[in-house]
Amino acid sequence: MQLSKDGRKWRIGAAAEVEWIAGHTTAGTSITTAIPPIFDAYATTHQPDGVTVAAYEHALVQDLTAQTPEQPWWLAYLDTGPHDIVFPRGPRVSLYWNWPYVLIEVGPEQALTWRTGHMRHGDGSLPDLFFPADRSWLVSALWDDTWTCLGGPEPLINTLQQNPLANTRRVRPDEDALPPGLTRE
Repeated sequence: MQLSKDGRKWRIGAAAEVEWIAGHTTAGTSITTAIPPIFDAYATTHQPDGVTVAAYEHALVQDLTAQTPEQPWWLAYLDTGPHDIVFPRGPRVSLYWNWPYVLIEVGPEQALTWRTGHMRHGDGSLPDLFFPADRSWLVSALWDDTWTCLGGPEPLINTLQQNPLANTRRVRPDEDALPPGLTRE
């Protein structure tokens, strides 16, 4: 299925595109609640104090883009009702606890421009979940978390850790993903 936006037709994803995630996470407080235990390295990231949402999100996407060969990205927007999901009439895929997401195959530039506000940062634009077509990394922010989880190759996590705007903290798969100084809702 394809839907139109910005004068182009975009491929809408189905369950097959997220089957590698669905059913492969574990309930709890570890990073594997959001990210399947298939990556070399794991980390959490969140907007640092004193940094704008735009600067934080641009830093994250810039580092992800720099560490990823050119290819399409899958962006997924969680349908919570009041929050922008970009394609409100698009079909949904279920992830985690049967949460409905709209999944679109696009590029990294759409990750920073399509959404107008989301639940973690009122004026942010990032999707709730995104990954490149080769599935070399996964970024996922669960509905009730104020931070974002990611899994990927060691060099990617190292790059993100070196960028103060990305505010990235490495975690082990069995470790509580809650970043220091934040609380659970």
